[in-house]
Amino acid sequence: MSTATGRSVGPTSEFSLFFHIKPGQSEPLRAALDDLQQTPGYLPGDYGMAIKTIHEARFVLFDDDTRLAFITSFDGPWDAYMDDFFNSGPTLALFDLIFRHTEGYNGLPDLATEKAFILGAQERAAAYARNYPGTVKEILKAQRVNAAFQKVLDHPDAAAALQHPALQPLLDEAGD
Repeated sequence: MSTATGRSVGPTSEFSLFFHIKPGQSEPLRAALDDLQQTPGYLPGDYGMAIKTIHEARFVLFDDDTRLAFITSFDGPWDAYMDDFFNSGPTLALFDLIFRHTEGYNGLPDLATEKAFILGAQERAAAYARNYPGTVKEILKAQRVNAAFQKVLDHPDAAAALQHPALQPLLDEAGD
């Protein structure tokens, strides 16, 4: 595994890749990216991505559609993310549809070549900031706990149950 890593803040790291687009391939690449955006797991608000540690990811065409950036952040150690990335059949298949429009890409299924291609495109961020703490797993748990607490608040017997002083900090937070 490569020793190159992105910058980290707490349990989260950045991963940035930059590619040259093959001449004449910017429109087919845009179409592939539009198709990706409509794929389950990548739809806006859909959290069912194959790699469960990803916070966010984006593809950006720039320099008059001659360059492509893929930028993401993820939880956990860099090597574990790379293992997830290279062992996720759905992710590699989708990325194959995108990377085939970039220079130097020779396609799947040669995993060693794929790794070399992707790692060769990586640039470590000069700076990386993260405004909110928490791993993806912690954030999703907090959302589930909040949804469950809202159900408790909606229960007809909630007023009496919530009178206990031990619950006051929770009620104070719920009031924000």
